[in-house]
Parts: sequence; structure tokens; C-alpha cells
Amino acid sequence: MSAPEIIRPGRIAYAPALDMQEAAVAARLAGEIPDRLFLLEHEPVYTIGRRRDRSSLGALPLPHPVEEINRGGQATFHGPGQLVGYFIFDLQKLTPDLHLFLRWIEETLVALLAGYGLAAQRREGLTGVWIEDRKIASIGVGVRRWVTMHGFALNVGRDLSGFSAITPCGIQGVSMTSLSLETGRDITVEEAADRAAHVFTEHYPNLSPSSLNSQPSTQQP
Repeated sequence: MSAPEIIRPGRIAYAPALDMQEAAVAARLAGEIPDRLFLLEHEPVYTIGRRRDRSSLGALPLPHPVEEINRGGQATFHGPGQLVGYFIFDLQKLTPDLHLFLRWIEETLVALLAGYGLAAQRREGLTGVWIEDRKIASIGVGVRRWVTMHGFALNVGRDLSGFSAITPCGIQGVSMTSLSLETGRDITVEEAADRAAHVFTEHYPNLSPSSLNSQPSTQQP
């Protein structure tokens, strides 16, 4: 299969980015576009999956807007200094297995971080990517007729203060970290996006059960 189309719109507010995803999902369902990966950065915003339990948002009002969206999981923060990847992938053509797709995202992010000399890992029962006990990337995916949307958020810059007003991913006491903090040098979102475009293209569409551990885990962002 051909590699996914990479789209890099730069820094963008959340609402137009969501509209962009919705339009791409409709186009993918109609067969008008190939699989597509958006790599971008957001203005400050909190997102949460559609659920009754909103305790992870903490005490309201929050310092930034809140968007309720169609992905799994609890609250997370998006903002400047974070690389966000949105997958518009047809899983019927790749793998009709959402858990396997989540594991592929994790493993590909682990490979991306290995390029920076970081020993990242998955944690059983918790979707996302970690360095020891510190969370560096959050993941949450929505699916419509097997076409995905949403994806990952990789912390790149040093400023993680946006997470302090919430319980990230609903995990009490979680410590967030970033590429810049872990490597000890300032890394830009643009640099991380360059590497992500290469790594996700290189690993596409390696979604066979033999290549990944497809044990299910909770869909926390």
C-alpha cells in the first residue's frame, strides 16, 4: 500500500482542526482521498471524550476552553509546544482491530523517541507512551465506519503547565514529561513533526498481529 498523505497545517485552533478532520473522514469514506495524517500544533485547549464522568477536568472554570469530542478517554491538554497527530485511516484496509491500531501508534511513537536516544515504552493497561513513570505521549482515537480520527499528542516543549489544572487522562498522580525535558535540549514542534512524518511513513502499514502485542488496554488519552 502507498504511504499516507502527510498534511502539516501549522498551529491551528481546535474547532477548525476538528472541522478539517470531519471533512477528511467524509472524503476517506467516499474513497476520494488516501489515508491521511495531519501533523499540527494547537492553541491551548482541553479535550475530553463523551462520557458522564468528567472528574478529570478538575475544578471549573479552567484557564482554557474545553471541547467534548468523539474519542475514548478522559481529559487532556493540547497547546503550543505539543505535536498533535490526527489519523484519517481506513482500518478495513489496514486492520479491522482498533486495539491493534492503538498498539501500532504506541510502537511507532516509541520508535520515534528512540531516534532521540530515549528508551520509551508502553504500559500494560494504559494507552499512551511513557519514559519510566513519566508520560510523554497521550493517545485517543475515534472511529466512524472503520475510518479513524483523532490520534496522539506528543509533548515536545518544556512548558507543561497546561496539564496542572486537570488530572491528565484521569490518572491520579501522573507525571508528564516532554522531548525537551528528557533530552536536555530545546526541540521545536517543527523538528518533531519532520521526524514523525518520516517514522510514521516508514512504519505504515505494519499492522499485523505478529508485529505487535495486541493485548487490549483502556482507551485513555
